[in-house]
Amino acid sequence: MNKEFVQQTEIVKMLTSYFLKEYELGRTPNPDIICNKHIKFNYFLRYALDNLGADAVATGHYARSSLEEEEVFQQKYISRPQGLFRNRFEVRNAVKLLRGADNLKDQTFFLSQISQDALRRTIFPLGGLTKSFVKKIAAENGIHHVLARKESMGICFIGKRDFERFILEYLEPHPGNFVSIEDNRVLGTHQGLFLYTLGQRARLGGLKEAWFVVDKDITTGNVFLAPSTDHPALYRDLMRTNRVHWIAEEPPAELIRNNMMECLFKFQHQMALEPCMLTLNQDGTVWVTLAKPIRALTAGQFAVFYKGDECLGSGKISRLGPSVYTLQQGKSKEEVSKNALAEDVEKLEPAT
Repeated sequence: MNKEFVQQTEIVKMLTSYFLKEYELGRTPNPDIICNKHIKFNYFLRYALDNLGADAVATGHYARSSLEEEEVFQQKYISRPQGLFRNRFEVRNAVKLLRGADNLKDQTFFLSQISQDALRRTIFPLGGLTKSFVKKIAAENGIHHVLARKESMGICFIGKRDFERFILEYLEPHPGNFVSIEDNRVLGTHQGLFLYTLGQRARLGGLKEAWFVVDKDITTGNVFLAPSTDHPALYRDLMRTNRVHWIAEEPPAELIRNNMMECLFKFQHQMALEPCMLTLNQDGTVWVTLAKPIRALTAGQFAVFYKGDECLGSGKISRLGPSVYTLQQGKSKEEVSKNALAEDVEKLEPAT
């Protein structure tokens, strides 16, 4: 059997196992970012360079790099030692990953985990163009199948299959309860919390109002719901990532110098960039404090960071801070306790 085919099969098995494990742990992985990191910009790139004699690869992503095209063909592969951080003097004139000219189609989000070496050997021909202009070029040259092609959506390794049916083929059902976040009332049952992600509408038979997933408890199997798509239980302004993958400068000098850094953030491809403050931990992870609470922050997704047009890199969200609703409940309890204490003090005071 072909050696490359066996290797590719093993890679797909490894990634599928990773995704299933993430779902089983109650997280929601991002297959596109992981596939780009491990397949397109790693195994495919190495195959093109080592087996096909290519000098570089070109990809249709709407993104740019700080290298000119002719500079890409001059790059040489450099073996880099593994460590917590790259040596800050090891990579001179680091290549930056820059947002595409089409802000609506910019795809640097999906490239936020690729390596410096891969970026040095990649050309982005569409990076300086808008999607509408690309379609115009296709029409003028009779490439009609490009115009008719639908946007690529969904999870790559599932394809057109139903997500719930696919997951239940590999993971055993773990029935649990749908529970109201407001009064702990059991609203129904489900086949496994891995079938749901934060912000998703839950399908509940017999209930007229819409309920949305706001939290999951992997220990009990409970999925907590709120009766509104903009319920405060869906909003958070604090999260922690795992070790961040920095693309050009690891970590950025400002973050090293101050242990904190302001930048922009998003965890979904099409969401607007939001201001945040990063706090660096000794193990390379970061705390992310947002300027305002954001809906449905989700463990397993990637927090992608930007400074201007530059995509700095990303880290997988590993831990979420308390929701606005939890903080509101805590304040309410604190106020009740203070009022009760004041009443007790008043009772102890002698009558005048």
